[in-house]
Amino acid sequence: MTESAADEERISHRAELLPEEQEAGSDDPHRQAEEILRDSDERTDHPDETGQESTQTSTPDERPAY
Repeated sequence: MTESAADEERISHRAELLPEEQEAGSDDPHRQAEEILRDSDERTDHPDETGQESTQTSTPDERPAY
């Protein structure tokens, strides 16, 4: 499987909306999945660069300072 085919498979799988996403609705689940995975990959690949700006990090005091 090529990298682009693997990426497309990830996107297609993530485009299946979660229950709370179904309730809220989505104009473009495929595009939403692309953005979610892009952001996730960025945070995974560069945790030191993205941790400080992430609202998902526990508290401002726990976020890395640069």
